[in-house]
Amino acid sequence: MSIVVTGATGHLGRHVVEQLLDRVPAEQVTAVVRSAAKAADLAGRGVRIAVADYNDPATFDGLFAAGDKVLLISGNEFDKGRVGQHRVVIDAAKAAGVALLAYTSAPGSLTAALADDHRGTEEALLGSGVPYTLLRNGWYHENYTENLAPVLEHDAVLAAAGEGRISSASRADYAAAAVAVLTGEGHENRTYELGGDEAWSFAEYAAELSRQTGREIVYNAVTPEALTGILAGAGVPGPMAAVLAGVDVSIEKGELVVDSGDLSRLAGRPATPIAEAVAAALKG
Repeated sequence: MSIVVTGATGHLGRHVVEQLLDRVPAEQVTAVVRSAAKAADLAGRGVRIAVADYNDPATFDGLFAAGDKVLLISGNEFDKGRVGQHRVVIDAAKAAGVALLAYTSAPGSLTAALADDHRGTEEALLGSGVPYTLLRNGWYHENYTENLAPVLEHDAVLAAAGEGRISSASRADYAAAAVAVLTGEGHENRTYELGGDEAWSFAEYAAELSRQTGREIVYNAVTPEALTGILAGAGVPGPMAAVLAGVDVSIEKGELVVDSGDLSRLAGRPATPIAEAVAAALKG
């Protein structure tokens, strides 16, 4: 039996594999990657490497075995039909008779266009008959803390979220929840709504940045249309800019506030506060 992680060299996937290696022998972990070279360090530590691509179904033939536990990390190629890509993995998992297929989805409360592919994938997974776990991940701290350069350049946080709040958490937090599911028992056919312990607003985020930098950083609330134009002007493809602005609209509606407590319960510890993520980003 292997624990198989797709997208294993991505931002979230690497956290999952690292945390798995703290819990189980390396030979029990399979990292599914598109480039073996990017996983050379993992191979050197004894992790089995499987090269496969969501866009090439044949590469998943025989990749899984009966009894495997699989983490399907959602793809990031928004223009290539993500539901179809994910269905390739679901079909291969069903054919192999895996024990569990966990999928990184989006909060059930999220109505933004970003959630459409996740809902489609959930439907395909539930229809497959494969034992599943839905890990409905909320927003990541890193969506903001990894993009501080323009904020610090202009001393302004820009968003179209009004006074909306976000229950974000770190990638390491979401990875800990996934690892708990992959290494534990009793998670079959369960749905977990995952988010940080404390919701925050962009005004509070700007205030925290001000406190930690010693500068006056303000929150500039803009319209979704204005944000779409600003992102497009910064080089974000038009469709993706619109999707991101749509997420801000959902934030204003409160759709990214997750108060289930599932994340900290699964991780076995409190979620990382946004202030801690800001401090780490400023040091980095």
